[in-house]
Amino acid sequence: MTDATEETQQIERQDLLVPLENYLSAGIHIGMTQRTKAMSKYIYKVRNDRLAFIDVRKIDEQIEVAAKMLSRYNPEDIIVVSRKKIGHKSVQLMSKTLGTRAVPSRFMPGTLTNPYQKGYIEPKIMLVSDPFADKQAVKEAFNANIPIIALCDTYSSTNLIDLVVPLNNKGRRSVALLYWILTREILKLRGTIKGDAEFKYTVEDFEMPPEAEGEVFGEEAGEEE
Repeated sequence: MTDATEETQQIERQDLLVPLENYLSAGIHIGMTQRTKAMSKYIYKVRNDRLAFIDVRKIDEQIEVAAKMLSRYNPEDIIVVSRKKIGHKSVQLMSKTLGTRAVPSRFMPGTLTNPYQKGYIEPKIMLVSDPFADKQAVKEAFNANIPIIALCDTYSSTNLIDLVVPLNNKGRRSVALLYWILTREILKLRGTIKGDAEFKYTVEDFEMPPEAEGEVFGEEAGEEE
């Protein structure tokens, strides 16, 4: 029996933001062999080869919490960051659609902490695609007392994070699906659209091309705790 089939049997009756098949086909639940203690509560099971799988129900629940949290802020007070290339298109389209600030590249030191620096901004909440790859942004937001929402894999450190959204943050399809759902749900919560059918974008619109996958900045894997 496959892992996908086993998960389907467990959660097929749950009311999810998207059909279960969409989550599974995007590989949003596929973690790593590396795991941190902080992420253990989101793990559904670990295979014999130590590959961890994230509970799809918890992914779905945390996306909904993140959408509700972000919808309470004015768009211009939200900053969305992704140093990893797989998230560039997603954060740009999310920001274009919602009116938030996007940093789809290296986060310049001092952006949140040096008022004399060109490009200094004062957002009220931050969303990052990976707390490790975006560690400069996370550090500055923490020092500036800005709440941080982070897309965290099984190996991620959550020490400075206010809200964890667990998922496979290594895959372009997984990351694109997350940002697509999040953008749609925020629009619904704001009343900009009334239902899913009014959302004009597809997941593919948020997705980087295949060559972007695997392109990272620095070492990605964390150590087990």
